[in-house]
Amino acid sequence: MKTKYILILLLTAVIFSGCDTVKETYGKVKEKLGKKNTVEMVREIPVFAVNTTLAVKGQINDYISLSGDIYAGSTVDVYSDAAGKVTQIYTAVGRRIKKGDRVASVDPSRPGMTYRQSVATAPIGGTVIAVPAQIGMTVSQAVPLVRISGGSGLEIRLNVAERFISKMAMNLSCEITLDAWPGEIFLGSISEISPTVDPASRTMEVRVTVSNTGSKLKQGMFAKVKIITQQKNNIVKIPASAVIKRFGEEYVYVVEKDPSNSDFNIAKKRIVVQGIIIDGMTEIQSGLSPDEEIVIRGQTLLDDGSRVNIIERLTPPGSN
Repeated sequence: MKTKYILILLLTAVIFSGCDTVKETYGKVKEKLGKKNTVEMVREIPVFAVNTTLAVKGQINDYISLSGDIYAGSTVDVYSDAAGKVTQIYTAVGRRIKKGDRVASVDPSRPGMTYRQSVATAPIGGTVIAVPAQIGMTVSQAVPLVRISGGSGLEIRLNVAERFISKMAMNLSCEITLDAWPGEIFLGSISEISPTVDPASRTMEVRVTVSNTGSKLKQGMFAKVKIITQQKNNIVKIPASAVIKRFGEEYVYVVEKDPSNSDFNIAKKRIVVQGIIIDGMTEIQSGLSPDEEIVIRGQTLLDDGSRVNIIERLTPPGSN
């Protein structure tokens, strides 16, 4: 009767584990059913199908994800010294000009009076981003003729929520992506932090200077920005999904050879201490070494010392 119960329990464990089994005869286990009868038992050891990957040594960055529009770093409007009629425009949108170059001529003459034309020149060198003036229109000294963006520098204006203000600092590195250039990452850094918080939106303005190599970025584009608030190098990291949290412990299963039979692998429970968790990757502060093989799928069914069959070894994510 006892033997029957043992066999039922073993079969139940195999069915509910959902795993493959390897039959091993552990010898003739004799149990007394009476003074004369004995039976032989064949014990089935469950083998769990798992996927694994390697713990890697590398870099992990904590960041805040924001978005904003691209503006020219410095923009200057060019005005005429005299009111009158625009007679000539010497430049066009997109053209590079130098300081002192002519941009437009204005004739200040009045009926019965003839004056020498007033020539407006560029106060800075840069790129012409707008030409509001048109030949024949009448302008005053308050109407801009041409708008110039100085140099190739661009900036992105971001609104940072109040809860993140403590993480902001000058010169923090930023990674910028745009829908216009999929797959490319542009680099920038925080160049200006507002000293005040908008009481209506509870946000603070931060400006990010971005490198415009190749002149791919244009004023008015929409950009997604990752402000790197914390950077850790040479740390051990693994997929966060590999970590199991139970009964106040955090642990993973490390794959090792079975000391009793080298033809099999076993999963050993390893207590770990986590650091920051970013984009599905977690920093392991203690408990693991680089290149140790860990279980990342199927680990919830395991116990310390369970035999495992590795179905697939996955490339470590974020291994660069």
